[in-house]
Amino acid sequence: MVTKRFRATIVAIICCLALAVVAQAEEPEESEEKEVLRASSEASPPLFVPAIALVEPARSPIEDVTAKKPPYVRWERSGTHIGEKGKGRFSAKVNVRSQLRFAQPFKSAPRKESHFTREGDGETYFRRARFKAQGHIYAPWITYKYEHDLVGNRDLDARITIKKFEWLQFRFGEWKVDYSRERMDSSGKQQFADRSIVNRAFTLDRQKGVTVLGRLAKGTRFDSRYYVGAFTGNGRGWIDRDGLDNKDGSPLVMARYQWNFLGRDVGHSQSDIGYSEKPVAAIAVGTARNRSRFTRFSSSGGGNLDGFDLGENGQYSLRQFMEETTVKYRGLSLQHELHWKRIKDNLNPGRMTYMRGAYLQAGYFFHHMFPKIPRQLELGGRYAFVDPDRVLDGDMQKEFAVVVNWFFYGHGNKLTLDTSRFKLGRDLHDTQVRLQWDVSF
Repeated sequence: MVTKRFRATIVAIICCLALAVVAQAEEPEESEEKEVLRASSEASPPLFVPAIALVEPARSPIEDVTAKKPPYVRWERSGTHIGEKGKGRFSAKVNVRSQLRFAQPFKSAPRKESHFTREGDGETYFRRARFKAQGHIYAPWITYKYEHDLVGNRDLDARITIKKFEWLQFRFGEWKVDYSRERMDSSGKQQFADRSIVNRAFTLDRQKGVTVLGRLAKGTRFDSRYYVGAFTGNGRGWIDRDGLDNKDGSPLVMARYQWNFLGRDVGHSQSDIGYSEKPVAAIAVGTARNRSRFTRFSSSGGGNLDGFDLGENGQYSLRQFMEETTVKYRGLSLQHELHWKRIKDNLNPGRMTYMRGAYLQAGYFFHHMFPKIPRQLELGGRYAFVDPDRVLDGDMQKEFAVVVNWFFYGHGNKLTLDTSRFKLGRDLHDTQVRLQWDVSF
């Protein structure tokens, strides 16, 4: 089957690369003095720099010569490190991330009338717990990433990226499709406790496939990134469930173009915790099409939006478009997305559903305006809406949210308190409060 052969191919490649590493383990290394000098020139990451860069004092030549080479296996606050990133034949960063959340009076955002009458649905629970391993193997330009969900006991990411050239790279395996920023941003690097209501309706989420990507004209006014991919189009999971994987004969295809018009790349991390001295900004557009039995995707795999039954293979044809903007500058962060989606029911001619949705969120470290405010404190706000069917009235979903973040160690250890006001149509509304501790080690 497609997925079994696909998974077997990835495993075989990893095994071959591992054997190559072992075979070349006897290669002569650089002189000890060069290794010492190179290791000593790398500054250790600060314990917490939400908005102010720390400058290490210059080291004397004597200190550089006498500095010791870092151990091959070492523990740091960001996780366990094996080898050195970008050096040698192998490196790995292994860590565990958890999100302990208190939510009241419900856990998930209400979308239907029945959701607004739920009682006793709130609780304290582990929203996420992940095991992660990433690094390079055989060569610094062959990178890998693996992620496992410890709460749901399922594999989430298993991918390899070939980065020999910055302008032309290849990625294959299973991962979050490089389509929309809000979904591409890790759940551990978000500004709020969770993503907006827009994500559920429009994300392509994790898929199995291959992508060609790259960065062009780096550092110029034409600095940009591109992504073009083809996937099985049936969501996460390596098991061929009930003949779902690509049996409709139509892969999911997508494309994304991101223009870094100020000549500086915008990383996939919300909040300007690094205090961008120079403004960084990007505008992106994307499109995707797919035919399957699903109308939405999540970390659980393929599923269906409200009002749609689980269909036959190839029953639903999806067409999607999106536009996004993001800006970071001196403690201020802003991002926005606008989505359109068309769902065609191939077994019921004439049934077409047109959807739209958007969100706008912003955050700021007010310490830079009022120094008496702690530098670890960030305040933010968000507005989002989803129109599930543009033809129907009274089904508009809206979200108004505010957030307070306290960063102990960047996104690696933070406390988030947010409250959201959800509305359905004109009459139904409710408020949710969430307190979340997000920590990686």
